[in-house]
Amino acid sequence: MHPFLGFGLGLRSSHFEEIITTKPDIDWFEIISENYMVEGGKPWYYLEKIRADYPIVMHGVSMSIGSVEPLNLQYLDKLKQLAHKVEPKWISDHLCFTSVGGINSHDLLPMPYTQEALTHLSARITQVQEYLGREMIFENVSSYLTYKESQMPEWIFLAELSKSTGCKFLMDVNNVYVSARNHDFDPMEYLNAIPHTSIAQIHLAGHQDFGTHVIDTHDEDVPNPVWDLFRQYATSLGPTSTMIERDGNIPPLSSLLNELSYAKSLVGDIWFNEQGNIKHG
Repeated sequence: MHPFLGFGLGLRSSHFEEIITTKPDIDWFEIISENYMVEGGKPWYYLEKIRADYPIVMHGVSMSIGSVEPLNLQYLDKLKQLAHKVEPKWISDHLCFTSVGGINSHDLLPMPYTQEALTHLSARITQVQEYLGREMIFENVSSYLTYKESQMPEWIFLAELSKSTGCKFLMDVNNVYVSARNHDFDPMEYLNAIPHTSIAQIHLAGHQDFGTHVIDTHDEDVPNPVWDLFRQYATSLGPTSTMIERDGNIPPLSSLLNELSYAKSLVGDIWFNEQGNIKHG
């Protein structure tokens, strides 16, 4: 069971100094794992100070859990060592593959949703969790194309994955919205198909809307359609650790704090009672 940490932010270097000097009202931070797979330096100097005051979770982008290539044991060793040093509340990565023919695409490539892929992914998740000695959380990715080979929609694939492995998910609501627009499906059908008990964390982010298609850029404020989807989802989901993820065009910390306050206001009457305590049942 993953704890409800409250409302957090992705930790970005442009905010390091302000965070340690002002100690803003943020419940927790998420770090990009790969940024700290180094010895010493500026990232570690600030992280050590920040983790003394805030809970930390780790979020990776390079595991390539869905690849048919052998798992990168060197990467997993570094991840395991990092987790030992950071002592995160949990570790997450993406349900995708990033490498093809030994070449890192530096992109989060969606998988075909087939029974073969489901069996393959289930085995890989088990292998990674045994290697790390801890449970992983996996995030849904946004997509722009589909595979002719796919035998089921993504949400059924994830529901089956949860059933077969017991794995938990980091649900990126923005990614669901982006894919729903690009592939013309109902985002709430997607969200409601996945057991709520398997959702450990939520990402909220922005995108670029080109009318005929939407690109997941994480470089804009969270737009109204994503806020609306989050609010609708939260009604049945219950208290779940939620954060704003911003990867480009990084605004002042105050701007992200305003978004975080808005996120909390949207679910305040759903997740909390009048005394501000978490509702149960």
